[in-house]
Amino acid sequence: MMEKTYLPIIGLEIHVELKTKSKMFCQDSADYFGKPPNTLTCPVCLGMPGALPTPNKKAIEWTILIGQALKCQINRLSKFDRKHYFYPDLPKGYQISQYDQPIAIKGYFNLNGKKIRIKRVHLEEDTAKLIHDGKNTLIDFNRAGVPLVEIVTEPDFNSSDDVKKFLEELQVIIRYLDVSDADMEKGSMRLEPNISIKTKAEELPKYKVEVKNINSFRFVKQAIDFEIKRQTEILKENKIPNQETRGFDEKKGKTYPQRKKEEAHDYRYFPEPDIPPLVFFDEYLKKIEKMMPELPEDKIKKYVEELGLKYQDAYIITRNKNLSAYFEEVYAKYFEKTKKLEEKVKNVGQSLANLIINRKVETNLPVEDFISKAIEILSPKKTDIKAVDRAVEKVILANSKAVADYKSGKINALMFLIGQVMREMKGKAEAKIVGERISLVLGRR
Repeated sequence: MMEKTYLPIIGLEIHVELKTKSKMFCQDSADYFGKPPNTLTCPVCLGMPGALPTPNKKAIEWTILIGQALKCQINRLSKFDRKHYFYPDLPKGYQISQYDQPIAIKGYFNLNGKKIRIKRVHLEEDTAKLIHDGKNTLIDFNRAGVPLVEIVTEPDFNSSDDVKKFLEELQVIIRYLDVSDADMEKGSMRLEPNISIKTKAEELPKYKVEVKNINSFRFVKQAIDFEIKRQTEILKENKIPNQETRGFDEKKGKTYPQRKKEEAHDYRYFPEPDIPPLVFFDEYLKKIEKMMPELPEDKIKKYVEELGLKYQDAYIITRNKNLSAYFEEVYAKYFEKTKKLEEKVKNVGQSLANLIINRKVETNLPVEDFISKAIEILSPKKTDIKAVDRAVEKVILANSKAVADYKSGKINALMFLIGQVMREMKGKAEAKIVGERISLVLGRR
């Protein structure tokens, strides 16, 4: 009998708080982090009788922008729904969310040559924050009502490494769009993997386990790896893991059960009667699309094809939107300067990238100062040949073993000798000329 093959099946739900000035359905400030508890509230976000919600236009536009960045279809007709569940973090007894007509659907993201499908991008209100002190549960309603975008993928992941990579890339995109800080320490980006194990004979597993509210890429990887091991052990005993929601204990590196996982019908969704449907016309969607910045994927392509950078170096620079903008400004202004100075550097883009990545020049300097230092470092050195020859003679006399190794054909020995001469010259010589002078002198002997 053939042994079963176990394949992890993983989908993601990612919650991103938008950094709008006001909350999703009222005028209270959405900047709640660090504020005294329960000071940013009003009848709407506290669910008082008779209080009516008014949607935040900016939050809707930013959700559309996220959907466009993830190559989603934008639904021309969308609506809000009431999602019912009874928990202390929901003062109304329901959450205003989206169910069957979300803002964006059917997108994708290319990850290492694999297409990760985006099932939906929808908009909802965040819940209050619960604080457990061991004896009591305290509630801070400042966060209740903050605009929250939920990005849901199809179950297209089979490893925790791919999940971690995707989430890192998604965070970079969100920050490029400038719609959220996506700061996991502050809770403005929260991660929830859905994990199950597929055996070779199955199409899809008959259960799934959701791990709630993880706040770091490292922890989401640990939680997935733990769940894969735990569920595989259960399946090997010919049992099926419970369909449930679990939490993650960061100190122990383990997940723990919280509650039975709800199905959609458990939430008793129905259309939000106080908010009319949203209708998006092509002209409006094109206007939002024009807000799209150049995204990391496009920048990498430009840096490699037009500026001559190595792929890995282009990737490193584009991880940070501000660093990428700094690099582009340095590149543009460097050419302005060097044209006037008539100084030529081969592959300027890669040379400047090296200075940034290797921290040869600090990027906290004003651009003009960075360029001055870069010109000093990158400009061709005026080499004093007589001084080089004196340094070569000195180094050859002091390094007989390296000389012998070089004569026996060991290339590394030449590199060592060049390094020693460059040290003697205190960097005031071109390595290529130093190598030529060493080869010339040793060739005569």
